[in-house]
Amino acid sequence: MKRSGIWLLVTLAGIAAAAGGGYWWGLKQASHLTVETPAAISAPVERKILYYRNPMGLPDTSPVPKQDSMGMDYTPVYADEDVANNQVKISADKVQKLGVITEQVLSRNMINTVRAVGQFQFNEQRLSTVTTKFEGYIEKLYVNATGQPVKRGQPLMEVYSPELVSAQEEFLIAWNGRQSLSNGTPESLAGVGQLAESALKRLRNWDISDAQLQRLKKDGKATRTLTMYSPANGVVLEKTAVQGMRFMPGEPLFKIADMSTIWLLADVFEQDIALVHIGQIVNIAVNAYPGKELKGKVDYIYPTVTPETRTAKVRVVLANPVGILKPDMYASIQLISGHGASVLAVPDSAVIDSGTRQVVLVQLAEGLYEPREVKLGMRSDGYVAVAEGLSEGEHVVVRANFLIDAESNLKAALGSFGDHSAHGNSLPSATEAAPDPATGHEGH
Repeated sequence: MKRSGIWLLVTLAGIAAAAGGGYWWGLKQASHLTVETPAAISAPVERKILYYRNPMGLPDTSPVPKQDSMGMDYTPVYADEDVANNQVKISADKVQKLGVITEQVLSRNMINTVRAVGQFQFNEQRLSTVTTKFEGYIEKLYVNATGQPVKRGQPLMEVYSPELVSAQEEFLIAWNGRQSLSNGTPESLAGVGQLAESALKRLRNWDISDAQLQRLKKDGKATRTLTMYSPANGVVLEKTAVQGMRFMPGEPLFKIADMSTIWLLADVFEQDIALVHIGQIVNIAVNAYPGKELKGKVDYIYPTVTPETRTAKVRVVLANPVGILKPDMYASIQLISGHGASVLAVPDSAVIDSGTRQVVLVQLAEGLYEPREVKLGMRSDGYVAVAEGLSEGEHVVVRANFLIDAESNLKAALGSFGDHSAHGNSLPSATEAAPDPATGHEGH
């Protein structure tokens, strides 16, 4: 019994020694393998998450993962993605997914075409009214229809006036007396001369022409009727004269319109008024004569705006030698307006207009963008002039800029422009919105 117990103890001791030796050998081999493992197959460094931001670009962050009201996961913001407060950084794959397109800022000759419609009207500066300064009767009408064309100096009517006959007779008496007293005393000659001059002025004040006065002197007798002539070329626009009627001083008998030139009154929209100036050449298309190109010149810009249509009247003068243009005809106009020198310009789609300011996204590097406030000028053919904020050669985002706005919380970046107190509704920047883990901030 004692011998068997001794062998059992020896056997157990051997097993323990073998196990200890194997454990020591395994540690040595493991240490040897660890030293010889290449750095290329080491475990990747874990990226540090600063916070989580709203997936729709809202100014809401969280220190822990969460979902919004629509069940969308908040997006992590890593420490290696941290950029300046006024810059936006987006990964290359997101740039490709969003379809971001940029365009270089270049100088362009901004030419704008102002289009408007209008109606032809009589040239008010070439309207004439035929009237008299004495009372009388119409003995005979030579022009007896509205719309009838007349020439300057053409007889319109013959009138009879007792006052006119009396004035002629007074002039003839004074004139003949002056001739018969040619050898009289100076006093008598002066008196007769004053009478003749007074009668002559009276006739002239009644618009009796010099030719009629010369004929009166030559014939030596008063005429019963007086012929009235057209004062201008044109057409009879209005006619109140009727043969045999009695007329009073100042009563309009004929209204004649000279249509050798005509006005076009065009309605130009309020936002285009600054592009129109006096003397500007206008291209005109008339509905009644398709394919016929006419040209006119801006003569006057009316000082008022029609409140119902927000348009201002612009007067265009053009020649109408053969009278093809009629009053109240419709026409459309085109005015070419532009700068004399080239100006920096960007596409309209590059501008994000908040209503109070205009911003463009400038590409600083691949995936790195900076919102830049700009001052804009005139617009033309899909481009807008930039007065301040950009330099030639820079690249601006022209497509997916609103998606970048949502993707990167652009409003927070814009909040860093200027003094925050000046913009009470400005949102905090991305850095300001990041919660401090030590504060125990909770997501909303």
